[in-house]
Amino acid sequence: MSAFQGIWVPVVTPFHHGAIDFVGLRRLVGHLLEKGVHGIMVCTTTGEAAALARQEQLAVLDAVLELVPAHRVVMGLSGNNLIELLQFQREIQKRPLAGLLVPAPSYIRPSQAGLEAFFQTVADASRVPIILYDIPYRTGIAFERATLLNIVSHERIVAIKDCGGNLATTLALLDSGQVDILCGEDVQMFSALCLGATGLIAASAHIHSEKFVTLYQQIRDGQLDAGRQTFFRLLPLINGLFSEPNPAPVKAALALEGLIDSELRAPMQGASEALKAHLRSVLGTL
Repeated sequence: MSAFQGIWVPVVTPFHHGAIDFVGLRRLVGHLLEKGVHGIMVCTTTGEAAALARQEQLAVLDAVLELVPAHRVVMGLSGNNLIELLQFQREIQKRPLAGLLVPAPSYIRPSQAGLEAFFQTVADASRVPIILYDIPYRTGIAFERATLLNIVSHERIVAIKDCGGNLATTLALLDSGQVDILCGEDVQMFSALCLGATGLIAASAHIHSEKFVTLYQQIRDGQLDAGRQTFFRLLPLINGLFSEPNPAPVKAALALEGLIDSELRAPMQGASEALKAHLRSVLGTL
């Protein structure tokens, strides 16, 4: 069975007056565990990793590892300076982990051969499983299907967070049986699970996490009609949480629930007042 099944939450990083709010982080992670999520991912896009110094990222990871068993924790690892990235990878791997979530290097837009070489190097240096994060609208580079199939032949690359936006590629990867697919586009979660994805990496699952867990279990157990109903009940929430740049809406919703402050680090901006009002209304119906 896959180690990466079910609902994995890419946890936000709470802030208070510019600093990491570790009290809020622990409260939020404890809440997610109580709701039954299967795993926690730290220092991802949703976690504002790009706005965190490397030492801050390690501090967030250490705080989460105090609460969550290591086999349920994945750390984001991103960057376009490969030497520095490998140094940080070595530092991360001094801790126990379920795996690393690794996107293509952003901005520099390597060739397909360059992408293969990048992931080969990172995977060779890894002592834990790697989840390839395919998200071209953030990295600026798209994987060709053949490239992905070559990359996932590495024994340590065991899953893909699929935000690639290419259904034919997703289907080819599912059909290959070489790698697990974790849906990373929340609005596609129902169809992805029905097609054979092993789980979700879902920012929207911060809110009413237990309903996302129920959705996963319903589809896993073949209860498709019930799963469809659960998904459509969740859809207004999912759409609201992605109507402005992530993770501002998620933090706003968590603040409405009293779990953390809604503060972000610049240049990210907080959710609009209109969206806050909309989220308050949506939360009242769930």
